[in-house]
Amino acid sequence: MSLLDLLYPLVTISSLSKQEAEASRFLVAWMDSKGFQAFVDPAGNAVGILDGGPAADGTPPQDLILLGHIDTVPGVVPVRIDNGRLFGRGSVDAKGPLAAFAQAAWQAGRRPGWRTIVIGAVEEEAASSKGARYALTQYNPALVVIGEPSGWNRVTLGYKGRMLTDVTVRRTVAHTANPVPGACEVAVDYWNHVLTRIAAFNNGRERPWDQILPSLRHFTSETDGLIQTAEMTLGFRMPVDFGPDQLKALLAADALNIDLGFWGEEVAYRAEKNTVLVRAFLAAIRSLSGKPGFVLKTGTSDMNIVGPVWRCPIVAYGPGDSTLDHTPEEHVEIEEWVRGVAVLETVLQRITAPTLHPEGAA
Repeated sequence: MSLLDLLYPLVTISSLSKQEAEASRFLVAWMDSKGFQAFVDPAGNAVGILDGGPAADGTPPQDLILLGHIDTVPGVVPVRIDNGRLFGRGSVDAKGPLAAFAQAAWQAGRRPGWRTIVIGAVEEEAASSKGARYALTQYNPALVVIGEPSGWNRVTLGYKGRMLTDVTVRRTVAHTANPVPGACEVAVDYWNHVLTRIAAFNNGRERPWDQILPSLRHFTSETDGLIQTAEMTLGFRMPVDFGPDQLKALLAADALNIDLGFWGEEVAYRAEKNTVLVRAFLAAIRSLSGKPGFVLKTGTSDMNIVGPVWRCPIVAYGPGDSTLDHTPEEHVEIEEWVRGVAVLETVLQRITAPTLHPEGAA
């Protein structure tokens, strides 16, 4: 198995959100060369299908979707292999998992009774999630794996919700000796009030998974000599028991003469633990002498988009250390990536075995 065949060149191709076309074409060409029915769909997703045909009893094939994402955040991380590690933007988040999907699907081959569908979705790193939303309109899968770094021996079961809020404060300009607060002071005071309310909500909630996690994403100010304007973008990660509408009410409580704009809303999602898919991953990890574990992520992923709609067994999985996501040191251990491929191939073989069905037992 050569990294130069798929993972390495895929990582070398820049594919910022909304600029994924070249990377999608490369992945489609690779999958086509391996016998997939491969194409770029109308959303820009790279799609590869291995159709195993009807099951032995003649029933139509079920869809097993491996949904990764092909876009990355900005930031150039020079692509190189150093001491068994592949550096590069997307090597962890999430071209590494996506390449592992394609590699494992090819190695597992066509599975009778199943269509294995690899999707490299676009705009996952943007609030639009364009690729996943399009996939929702095209497929009705029996099983889904989301491509995100979990570590080769762990399975991710859930992601927090998210909402972004634009805050705009406008105040008449006054002399700096005037004690009346300006727009910047009002904006900072508002942020501090929000933090106080969130701290009260989080009191007694020990795990980050159960808390609201706030962040100040952006702050600017300007004046035309008459009006001073301060603008902030706030980000919030929400637990499963606290949704966007509740957060909007919390934020509005202190927003006197302050304009709020809400976007990027996603509800938290936690998958079922006792499913054939989870059991297949646990068995596959153990077969490679690993000790499997579970993860609940404080970020978001395309699981938030497709999980509530497809309502089938779903997990997120992929080689790589998620603490390296978006960092200048983003890299994946090559040995770990190879193990991740082996886990995925084993999972595909187990869950598509003729005697095994999604509602059955592993």
